[in-house]
Amino acid sequence: MQGKVEICGVNTSRLTVLSPVEMDTLLRRACQGDNDARQKLIEGNLRLVLSVIQRFDKRGENPDDLFQVGCIGLMKAIA
Repeated sequence: MQGKVEICGVNTSRLTVLSPVEMDTLLRRACQGDNDARQKLIEGNLRLVLSVIQRFDKRGENPDDLFQVGCIGLMKAIA
């Protein structure tokens, strides 16, 4: 069982992990205007945002601000 790891208030053990097939299916649906698919893609890629935040850990940037910017970028990329 994976332990609870919390980054920027997000419990990483509860994040969705998408398979490549699921990712492809959701991308196709999102391109057709399916908002539910877009939401699942955003949630499924939050680990990516958190991994980028960890790279900036020692640079003095506020992780919560980076998380917000990362989420906005993710939403724009999927929209």
